[in-house]
Amino acid sequence: MAIPTHLKLSVPETEHPRIVIIGGGFGGLKLAKALKKVKAQVVMLDRNNFHTFQPLLYQVATAGLEPDSIAGPLRKSFEGHFNYIFRMVKVTGVDFEKQEVQTKIGNLKYDYLVIANGSVTNYFGQDELQKKVLPLKRVVHALDLRSHILQTFEQAEFTQDIDKLDKMMNFTVVGGGPTGVEVSGALAELRNHILPSDYPDLDFSMMQINLVEGSDRLLNGMSEKSGKEALKALEKIGVNVKLNSMVKSFENGIVKLNEGELESDSVIWAAGVKGNIINGINAESLTKGRILVDEFNRAKGQERVFAIGDVAMMQTEDYPDGHPMMAPVAMQQGTHLAKNFKRLFSGKNLEPFEYFDKGSMATIGRNKAVVDMPGGMHFKGFFAWLIWMFVHILYLIGFRNKLITLNNWIWSYFTYDKGTRLIIRTFSAEQRRKASQDE
Repeated sequence: MAIPTHLKLSVPETEHPRIVIIGGGFGGLKLAKALKKVKAQVVMLDRNNFHTFQPLLYQVATAGLEPDSIAGPLRKSFEGHFNYIFRMVKVTGVDFEKQEVQTKIGNLKYDYLVIANGSVTNYFGQDELQKKVLPLKRVVHALDLRSHILQTFEQAEFTQDIDKLDKMMNFTVVGGGPTGVEVSGALAELRNHILPSDYPDLDFSMMQINLVEGSDRLLNGMSEKSGKEALKALEKIGVNVKLNSMVKSFENGIVKLNEGELESDSVIWAAGVKGNIINGINAESLTKGRILVDEFNRAKGQERVFAIGDVAMMQTEDYPDGHPMMAPVAMQQGTHLAKNFKRLFSGKNLEPFEYFDKGSMATIGRNKAVVDMPGGMHFKGFFAWLIWMFVHILYLIGFRNKLITLNNWIWSYFTYDKGTRLIIRTFSAEQRRKASQDE
């Protein structure tokens, strides 16, 4: 595709080393902020002009929060950083020999490159499913899902065919990790407390919420105790949990599993993620769909290329399959890599990265959460839910976002109301197919 002549990246030349960061997620954001006083030109490239707090995407999708409460402009994050340059552009590839990043509006030379573009939804090779299910990885996915959910019930009020109505009011969530558990719990809260008031002509005893998980337990990345408690809590609020179940196909409102089938027009895909690999990275540099890096987050076979976060695979004695693809890992790697850049520019040896596991958590709904802390500490119920709320508020970007989110949660807690049940733009199957191609 020809590049329009009036478009240029317009990154000024510099006498200092140029560090190009691909991606403004948790890792890229932490890295760039920590490089504020380094004598280097820091250039961040991202297809969006905002950072997304992905752990709360499901609340946007289920009408609990507006998207601007979990997202913040990247440029605002770096006010006063005079060595920082941001360009909103989609990266199409890299050329390690030329030391260039390729974009839709031209190429950019780098002295050092940091690949921090995160992950994408993993459909495990099921291309046909990818075109039909609803992912939840980006803000646009969350808005599409919110519209789809609300449109479903608006259309259900016109539906006279009982069999069709049954499929319309059933929702299937695939994947029993934190996202799948949280989406299922949020849908159950909508059904139990909110939707019956909005749609009094519909019988919500018909609405089935199915959570399908391929293994024999929920929350595989957490303790077995957390998995059992999440299962118990979900079943208590009316979620049908199907363990040891794999989705084989989805067609005409029928979800076929390895054993049995479900009737559902809506399948929400939360079954996992994989590294977001850009063109130009050789196959020998990849392991299990992620970029193989050494203990300094340096990409295999490259002296000037680093990778952090979900896209990076650092194999250690404690993590032979790589670190978990979670925000805390990306943030710690971003901060550590900034320190190593300072050491590099001072002529000092780099220090290896060591991950400090601060714990993991998941919420099942109102007053219900599970928290695993270092040292085997475990919390559940209301206290765990308060911890979950505090941590998520703490890590949101910007004071405004923290305040809006907290206000929304307080309002929702005391009123059982989710005030963002708006269909701003209608969502269609054609948009779903287009989104799957853009992933």
